[in-house]
Amino acid sequence: MWDGGRLNCQYSPGMSEGTVMAQALYFTFVLSCLICGSYGLVSSGNGTTTVRSVDYNKTTTVTLTERRDSTTKPNTTQSNKSTNLPAVRLTSTTTSKLLTTTTRPPKTTTTANYSSNTEDLNEGIDKKVEKRVWNKEPEDEPLELECPPLGLESLRVKDTQLRASSYKRQGLGPHRGRLNIQSGIEDGDIYDGAWCAQYEDKKQWLEVDARRPTRFTGVILQGRSSIWSWDFILTYKVQFSNDTLVWQPAMNGTKEAVFEGNQDTETPVLALFNESATVARYIRINPQSWYENGTICLRVEVLGCTLPDPNNIYAWQQTEQGTQDKLDFRHHNYKEMKKLMKSVTEACPDITHIYSIGKSHMGLKMYVMEISDHPGKHELGEPEFRYVAGMHGNEALGRELLLNLMQYICQEYKLGNQRIVRLVKETRIHLLPSMNPDGYEMAFKKGSELAEWALGRYSYQGIDMNHNFADLNKVMWDAIEFDFQNNDKSKLINHYIPIPEYYTSEDAFVALETRAVINWMQNIPFVLSANLHGGELVVTYPFDRTEDWAPRDDTPTPDNSFFRWLATVYASTNQVMSNPDRRPCHNENFQRYNNIINGANWHTVQGSMNDFSYLHTNCFDVTVELSCDKFPHASELPIEWENNKESLLIYMEQVHRGLKGVIRDKDTEAGIADAIIKVDDIDHHIRSVADGDYWRLLNPGEYEVTVSAEGYNPSTRMCRVMYEHYPTICDFRLTKTPKQRLKEILAKGGKIPKDLQLRLRQLRLRKLRASTKAINSRRAAASRKARGS
Repeated sequence: MWDGGRLNCQYSPGMSEGTVMAQALYFTFVLSCLICGSYGLVSSGNGTTTVRSVDYNKTTTVTLTERRDSTTKPNTTQSNKSTNLPAVRLTSTTTSKLLTTTTRPPKTTTTANYSSNTEDLNEGIDKKVEKRVWNKEPEDEPLELECPPLGLESLRVKDTQLRASSYKRQGLGPHRGRLNIQSGIEDGDIYDGAWCAQYEDKKQWLEVDARRPTRFTGVILQGRSSIWSWDFILTYKVQFSNDTLVWQPAMNGTKEAVFEGNQDTETPVLALFNESATVARYIRINPQSWYENGTICLRVEVLGCTLPDPNNIYAWQQTEQGTQDKLDFRHHNYKEMKKLMKSVTEACPDITHIYSIGKSHMGLKMYVMEISDHPGKHELGEPEFRYVAGMHGNEALGRELLLNLMQYICQEYKLGNQRIVRLVKETRIHLLPSMNPDGYEMAFKKGSELAEWALGRYSYQGIDMNHNFADLNKVMWDAIEFDFQNNDKSKLINHYIPIPEYYTSEDAFVALETRAVINWMQNIPFVLSANLHGGELVVTYPFDRTEDWAPRDDTPTPDNSFFRWLATVYASTNQVMSNPDRRPCHNENFQRYNNIINGANWHTVQGSMNDFSYLHTNCFDVTVELSCDKFPHASELPIEWENNKESLLIYMEQVHRGLKGVIRDKDTEAGIADAIIKVDDIDHHIRSVADGDYWRLLNPGEYEVTVSAEGYNPSTRMCRVMYEHYPTICDFRLTKTPKQRLKEILAKGGKIPKDLQLRLRQLRLRKLRASTKAINSRRAAASRKARGS
């Protein structure tokens, strides 16, 4: 996902001994707070964790700072201010007469119907790496929120549910005050990056209507997303109401509570309310102070548990849309992901196989789930399909969807679902849920709502993997330019473009994860793929890079019509993308493009996986931006699965569109590898694989197909692609050239057969006649020139 025009790299070095000591002291202190009284947590994002105990008369702050010199010293300060609270939890149990209080309901979780065996997937897994990554220190686990977000970030909260005291302009209205919303490159348009008040006083507010009685438990605050402005709230108050007429403030003892806000524009800051939580319908955020060189601007998410309305006799009909599939709907860290994948193989051992394509920089294995009726091998004529998720580690929805998909296929196959049975028997499916496991762990430890917009996007080395593949577009366009200038087609190539030598050197700035995926692509003859991202709702197709380095420009491939079909298949069946009433996520309205767009026409990307896949292999690849929210809360996962389930299945079925066949030697019937398949009028060829089989994705129509291979005479035939959901079989049998036959016979010391001798004699005569004709033509031209002079 594009990062709003900003380069926002995240880097997390390995833990030092001082870090371990600091966290041990931190854990001890938190434990004492739990025993002795209420507490709160504030993360500053700069390696400092603050633990504050809240008292009615004073606030004591103990700061533990991670130091590189392995020393940690507590710094204790005291303040007599009782109204300024850290962004955490109130201790007051006082509530207004207008509002009600409620006891906490028991927590419920959804679990999968799979084994919880903790055995490693591979016996050879590096135990030292496992221990280093999962050392179970307190900060390794994300803060567990008691109530989920209402859905400002995920757009479950509609624009009509947001109001404000004032706003500067339409692009800074209350509908833009959503956590992690991204602005456009230019300020001043309708897609700005926050709610900003028109006036700078303490009477400004942003209001959220939950539409139902809700037990509010906290808010998450963020500054304004902007390249040009620096605006955020330093302190704020919170008020509640049932009717928007009478408002009750959040209290700290007998005084109105003032919460600490942000110290920058991007880091989300969490504030949790008191144990005796407030129940109301409306909540207001009321800024009290702001950055001195900025203005009143904020983005927010509200945490709360909706309650049934006692006055509504139809409350039983207001259940939230979910799913009936019994899947494991939660976020899985590396260890839990392995457990789940292993449970699927135990449930369906005959159709599943797990393998690793390599390791991340931190040593985490990049596991792939293979699903096929004969797992572990390529079957002649059976196409290979792949889904890749988690290239950007903080875009977590794709990871969970692939984990859900492998569970779903296993369950439905066992139940005899004919659609799934056919898909498994006719397709070899590969699911890579986490291409960037190091980045995911960074984001996971912060939690779904506190991971910021870019934390975990990059690899541990700070590499954006979607810009890290070899730029073969330049190689191709340079060859085209050379051909145009020199009228020499010897350097012109439109497929299987080799990787430049500089890219393969050890010193090249290429992530280990990227190298592993490239090797994977080269070893398995993939036909179709999709790269799952998050942070938008759109499907993009190649090319992703503009030819002249323009910021954006429509740059189609020769297979543009089929790529548009692929993108449309996913977008039109996705329940959110296809909703005509949905609002844009951030700063682009993709509905005007039917939720599909050429990647380069959105923003140019050099070294994308989609372009590399198309130019270096036979595989067609698109990018699916799955959700406005990169890291949706676990409560959103059942809905997101239902939104994407049909799209995931029907997109896989597109691997069976077009032509397929086997290219064989006419005499021996052996498959011919590396034969070139050319479709007339489409300037992009593909090649046959080891056994001679090939797959050419095409829209319905009639095509002239020519197959050529080294040492063989070319063969051409007409092949018709039908509208049905299965490919047209178009086989070819090639005859060796006389030269190739002679070479093979002489190599074996055999006798040249008479038909070959006759054929060679005919070729020599033809060559002699052609050369004689050329000589005579030159002589005639010279004679005419002499007479003319």
